[in-house]
Amino acid sequence: MIVLITGASHTGKTLLAQKLLEKYKYPYLSIDLLKMGLIRSNHTDLTPEDDDALIDYLWPIIREIIKTAIENKQNLVVEGSYIPHSWNKDFPEEYLKNIQYYCLVMSRDYIEKHFSEIKQYANAIEQRIDDSWCTMTSVLEDNARYLEMCKKFGCNYILIDKSYQIEIDLEKGGKGFLK
Repeated sequence: MIVLITGASHTGKTLLAQKLLEKYKYPYLSIDLLKMGLIRSNHTDLTPEDDDALIDYLWPIIREIIKTAIENKQNLVVEGSYIPHSWNKDFPEEYLKNIQYYCLVMSRDYIEKHFSEIKQYANAIEQRIDDSWCTMTSVLEDNARYLEMCKKFGCNYILIDKSYQIEIDLEKGGKGFLK
């Protein structure tokens, strides 16, 4: 089984991937680690701020990693914001039945009420060197954009609205929910 977790920055993608690793023993690939490895090794001239170009650059690599894992009957969680909303167009049906997709989206109300907590937990798994760019305005805009794109492309999303306790039950068809 392949589990794709995407969403705006600071929505808890890596934390959820870590929880799935601990619960189901599914390894995970952080797209941010792949991105930084390629940037730091000079395999690309892109920078961490080149979001749209990074999707175009990284997705073909990630897509083929996913196909290889499926072909080898391996479980893998792939998490990061560089998964295009049209991801499913790149896989034939026999691959799609082995992929579960979740986009984490925080509601405007949640962000406005819990912004200090969002910033506080930014380093729950990864240590962010500079998080000064993350403002309430940027978080609101990013989450609104992800929600709009999920609706436009018919993507599965988990709306974080009242509290933040996300669970995905892989044993029951991958139903994502909030506790």
